[in-house]
Amino acid sequence: MADRYLHFTGTAPGRFLTRRLGLPRPAPLRRWSPGTPSLDGPLLHLTAGDSAITRELGALLAATGLDVTDRAERPAGIVLDATAVTAPGGLTAVHAALHPVIRSLAPGGRVVVVGVRPSADDHHQAAAQQALEGFTRSLGKEVGQGSTVQLLRIVPGAVAPAESTLRFLLSPRSAYLSGQVIELTPAAPGPVADWTAPLAGRTALVTGAARGIGASVAGVLARDGARVICLDVPQVRDELARTAEELGGTALPLDITADDAADRIAAAAPDGLDVLVHNAGITRDRRLTNMPAERWTSVVDVNLDSVLRTTDALLKAGTVNRGGRIVATASIAGIAGNNGQTNYAASKAGIIGLVRALAPHAAADHGVTVNAVAPGFIETKMTAAVPLLIREAGRRMNSLAQGGLPVDVAETTAWFAQPASTAVNGQIVRVCGQSLLGA
Repeated sequence: MADRYLHFTGTAPGRFLTRRLGLPRPAPLRRWSPGTPSLDGPLLHLTAGDSAITRELGALLAATGLDVTDRAERPAGIVLDATAVTAPGGLTAVHAALHPVIRSLAPGGRVVVVGVRPSADDHHQAAAQQALEGFTRSLGKEVGQGSTVQLLRIVPGAVAPAESTLRFLLSPRSAYLSGQVIELTPAAPGPVADWTAPLAGRTALVTGAARGIGASVAGVLARDGARVICLDVPQVRDELARTAEELGGTALPLDITADDAADRIAAAAPDGLDVLVHNAGITRDRRLTNMPAERWTSVVDVNLDSVLRTTDALLKAGTVNRGGRIVATASIAGIAGNNGQTNYAASKAGIIGLVRALAPHAAADHGVTVNAVAPGFIETKMTAAVPLLIREAGRRMNSLAQGGLPVDVAETTAWFAQPASTAVNGQIVRVCGQSLLGA
């Protein structure tokens, strides 16, 4: 559904009124397209303190294809290496590096602060590195003009595993992500022969793929080279077939809650799956006092229990190949809660628990990563049916002051799915424009 307010604020009367009344002024987001595959401008590489990774990080940034410099009048992106900040006094260097340049960031720019995990053995280092989280989240609410800010935590001495993540965060693909904290492991990245088709030769299955976010996820995975199996309930068989045909993929009409769902998925992928995306989900909203057991059970069964059952079965059978990727769909509702959605929020919070607990074991035992996207307000048919005032509030209650698009969830999923994203494991990334609700 068109965001008429966003369009209005781009007109001369809209700009005048929003300035006078102090209303939100969302900027059109520059998303990936064949004509805009990368940021338009130089990348400013800064360092806070005496970092041991300056040269290696600079070489990695240069590999993204961006023009990396230590001085630029109008940078399209800024990467600040704050890995050397080990005490609160070191935060002065963070301010000194960014204060003179942040005003010059180009509209739709990207800021990535690179830090390390707070230490459990050094409370001074932990205080300083945790301070970077509050800093980046706050800066993400200040920069405006469609720009975003993220904190990327790497393992000291393991810079190479960050390449796929930096390529994603410093590109138009991450347009609706801001205020995120992403922690990497030291796992070595898998090879990528062609960054324009990083999923070439890989097989992906997407549940709930007939329409909306699921169809967009399947489309982006196919764009990136994957052979896609599109799964959805038999009731939408025709839509599912059209989606699969458009992508050159395969349609699999199947209720994911069926007892034999995992067996039928395995049969549809005789050479195994390299990417498994759990996107299927339903809502049955009502306040708890008015919610019958059927509404509760159906939501938990589709959104959470079926994910657990099929994931366990497919991992046990070896259907998910080594080097594979599992991506589940959580929600900002599972983080912040929602009035009338105790069932839905419970199921999506359960996804977060699943990912955090399964990720290290899946990596160690099966060579598979497990991550989740947590969408906020995404413009779909479901949100178009929300009453006007509630819909407008949902759109504006984030740092970018607008709703996201299904492709924003899809781009994040595709980053998780890349063979080079081995170090991205156990992460819950909110695709919400930095929602003002939740952590």
